[in-house]
Amino acid sequence: MKEKIYLIPGLMTDERLWSRLLPFLEKQYELIHFPIPLSENFDEIVKVLDKEIKDEKVNLLGFSLGGYISSYYAIKNPKRVKRLFLVSATPSATVKENVKKREKKLQEAKENNFPTLSLEKAKDLLEIKEDEELIQIVASMFNDLGNEVYIPQLASTLKRVEMFEEFIKLNFPVRFYYSLNDRLLNHISINKILNKKENIQLVSREGTSHNIPLEFPKELSIEIKKWFEQKI
Repeated sequence: MKEKIYLIPGLMTDERLWSRLLPFLEKQYELIHFPIPLSENFDEIVKVLDKEIKDEKVNLLGFSLGGYISSYYAIKNPKRVKRLFLVSATPSATVKENVKKREKKLQEAKENNFPTLSLEKAKDLLEIKEDEELIQIVASMFNDLGNEVYIPQLASTLKRVEMFEEFIKLNFPVRFYYSLNDRLLNHISINKILNKKENIQLVSREGTSHNIPLEFPKELSIEIKKWFEQKI
């Protein structure tokens, strides 16, 4: 019987986020995509996830905002989590410098001014600039999800709180995978967690990629397999 991995995507991403990762893992694991519930309240989001997850204990992997949600779930329901993996994510509040910019974007979205993602903007978000299919996937995910998803997800990022103290109390295997020069990642939070506990392992890669599941799926799959080798 295959081990299940529950996958939670990030801001304005859907199951297409895992499309390049699946071929490296699907023979060994059962991968279950969980869309982020339509709420800006993390307690509500976690309640929905807890209701939907049928297994007694789960292997939880979250990307970006999904990584924060996964951390929140693990802290609230530690007995239901077997392992936790964060990709391009931290269990921390949104960086202060980004708050005003996001508040402005949120207000514009509420006025029905949805900021569609052009191919050029999507390309700017990526480390790999020459992969046209990749650029199209990133832009399509964002634009297809639209304002209905954008508003609650963006609003939720303004309600993130620091969870460092609770996070380092977790006793099951935790693994981070991130890019050293990812401009969307809270590196101050990463440095706080570094070398805190044996069960929490931080693995970095050279580069700027935030969208690691799409850009570097093979490397990520290797880290996921190592995650399963960590002792419970």
